[in-house]
Amino acid sequence: MATTPAPDSSSSLSITVETNPSAARLSELGIQSWPKWGCPPGKYMLKFDAEETCYLVRGKVKVYPKGSSEFVEFGAGDLVIIPQGLSCTWDVSVAIDKHYKFAASSSSSSS
Repeated sequence: MATTPAPDSSSSLSITVETNPSAARLSELGIQSWPKWGCPPGKYMLKFDAEETCYLVRGKVKVYPKGSSEFVEFGAGDLVIIPQGLSCTWDVSVAIDKHYKFAASSSSSSS
């Protein structure tokens, strides 16, 4: 039997996926002004040093957080928030084309 960790577990960094957000929501976020990034199918090991919000224009990926046998799957039309500190493997089955934005670091803005 598989067990699922509690969603509020402080030891897990969870990925948030918003499926098919409205055009008004995308406009409010300013998605079209964000930089773009893409990659071909393959496996990529990534570490997120800052929280990333991204919107997939095309593609499909399964993200496996390091040390977990579970994965989060998302694709074209999804708005995704990836937490700071997450180390993971992206298993890209359909080439990715996305808009992305990293959260500003609060530690660098103190005066």
